Amino acid sequence: MTANAIDILKAKLDADNFARLQRLGNARLNAFILDSIELCRPAEVMILDDSPEHVRLTREKALETGEELPLTAEGHTVHWDGPADQGRDRERTRYLVPEGQTLSKALNQMERQAGLDEVRGLLEGAMQGRTMIVRFLTLGPNNSAFSVPCVECTDSWYISHSLDLLYRGGYEQFARMGEEEEFFAIMHSCGKMDDRMVSAEPDKKRIYIDHTTDTVYSVNTQYAGNTVGLKKLALRLTIRKADREGWLAEHMFLMGVKGPGGRKTYMAGAFPSACGKTSTAMLPGEEIIGDDIAYFRAVDGRCMAVNAESGIFGIIQSVNDKDDPGIWDVLTKPGEVIFSNILVNDRKPYWLGMGQEVPTEGENFSGQWHKGKTDANGAKIPPAHKNARYAVTLKALATCDSELDNPAGVPLEVVVYGGRDAYGYVPVQQSFDWDHGIVAYGASLETETTFAVIGQEGQFEINLMSIQDFVAIPLGKYVKNNLDFGHKLTKRPLVFGVNYFLRDAQGAFVNGVRDKHVWIKWMELRVHGEAGARETPTGMIPLYDDLKRLFRQTLDKDYSREDYVNQFSLRAPENLAKIGRVTEFHRAHSEGVPEVLFEILKQQKARLEQAQAKFGDRISPECFGKK
Repeated sequence: MTANAIDILKAKLDADNFARLQRLGNARLNAFILDSIELCRPAEVMILDDSPEHVRLTREKALETGEELPLTAEGHTVHWDGPADQGRDRERTRYLVPEGQTLSKALNQMERQAGLDEVRGLLEGAMQGRTMIVRFLTLGPNNSAFSVPCVECTDSWYISHSLDLLYRGGYEQFARMGEEEEFFAIMHSCGKMDDRMVSAEPDKKRIYIDHTTDTVYSVNTQYAGNTVGLKKLALRLTIRKADREGWLAEHMFLMGVKGPGGRKTYMAGAFPSACGKTSTAMLPGEEIIGDDIAYFRAVDGRCMAVNAESGIFGIIQSVNDKDDPGIWDVLTKPGEVIFSNILVNDRKPYWLGMGQEVPTEGENFSGQWHKGKTDANGAKIPPAHKNARYAVTLKALATCDSELDNPAGVPLEVVVYGGRDAYGYVPVQQSFDWDHGIVAYGASLETETTFAVIGQEGQFEINLMSIQDFVAIPLGKYVKNNLDFGHKLTKRPLVFGVNYFLRDAQGAFVNGVRDKHVWIKWMELRVHGEAGARETPTGMIPLYDDLKRLFRQTLDKDYSREDYVNQFSLRAPENLAKIGRVTEFHRAHSEGVPEVLFEILKQQKARLEQAQAKFGDRISPECFGKK
């Protein structure tokens, strides 16, 4: 950075803030912060480090400005996002691609310079009269091969507070790193705000990712999935970094599952939003490392994994004391929690599916609310939004794994893929090998979209590896990277597919909400060779006797042979139709996908057709031999 630029920064910052910035000694960092200041024109700039004083300041300012409001329980606050800002916005989230280049056809993209002109035009002067808060954080544990330094400039104290709960402080990581080390940069402004401190121009919402400079621009939005740049926005950048460097960045939970003799088996799982990922990661009696983003590296022939984050930004709908006792305990006792878009009555939080009576009036994302209130289109407004959230640090959970911040990571033994499939896949099955699992469960993941994506609830789509929205490289290359990664390992994780949403002919779910715990326990036993299986055309499924024992041990519940047959009968036509959809999708969207994907799908189709010819359309699990 030129001496003139340093002089400009010195003039714009007070002595303490300038000293904190200059201690980091990084020219690109200085240039990004100066650009943010000159573009957004804040009234003041605060360079925050990881000190307890600055963490406390952030929380106090969030309350002082009204971006958060205090609730009855000590440490609990609520934040509102506007009615048109209640989830990740696919349409307005775009990759900026240099002229003449293109990413996958399945990704939302636009010409880079046009996008920069647009989003920077919206950011021009956007912070006038407000404070620019500069935060330093890391994805992955600090001082680790997994560490990815990040800086975010924002005018939202709510966002700054959320960063403290969800990520590890990175000021000292920046101080340690060299001048040339890569980092991600995020520039965010809420834009114009109304008297509830809510972004007032959602029609001008833009979330643009310039992957050529590892920079994210976000404006006229507050919803954390669009503004906390280290969440899915940075995942898009991390996937490119992992592609360059030969590791994997995945949209997965990470947990430790306890087995016989006190052992612990680490598992990772990819589930689209609202498909059971967080509730699986928080199963009672097990230990959680993360619920959203995991990084994998091959180390001495083993897959080592870390959580990119250190907190949870979780969907709160249907969290109750019976099914989710761990997080329920955190959400109902004093401690630091940010609720968003719930219902508040008498300073107490309420949400959909909490298992308690919800008041008929209060305040929610729409403002003052009463039962029967409608929106501009005449639709009834629910008491809380379906995508209402909570933000907490993982260490607030009694089940937080002690290895959360281990810079070496944990050894991964299981990879799980799960979606919403009402008609096809059985509740749990194990792949024949790594390649079969990546293709038949990961790259074939099909789901019903949910309320976590604006305007697209209830549609069926392929969502390979539950990461399709975030893949900033060709989809075919992403699939190939996953296949290749397994072949770097001498001890590969076992790969499983799960489906918590299978329905019977009458439309009723064949699984109980808590049954997922049994499927996870079966996987743990399979890793150690302590449970058998039947070999079906789509994978290996549990034996009835093993499940009967596990249902009693895990849930203290009877499990009938009728339940087993109902859940694990193979539905040949539905599975064949799925292969057709998956094949068509990859032919159309996955540029450069390895031919082995189509070969594995072709082999699975042949096995299904053979079984269908022999046993019919719906095949009892007991028709298949034990493995």
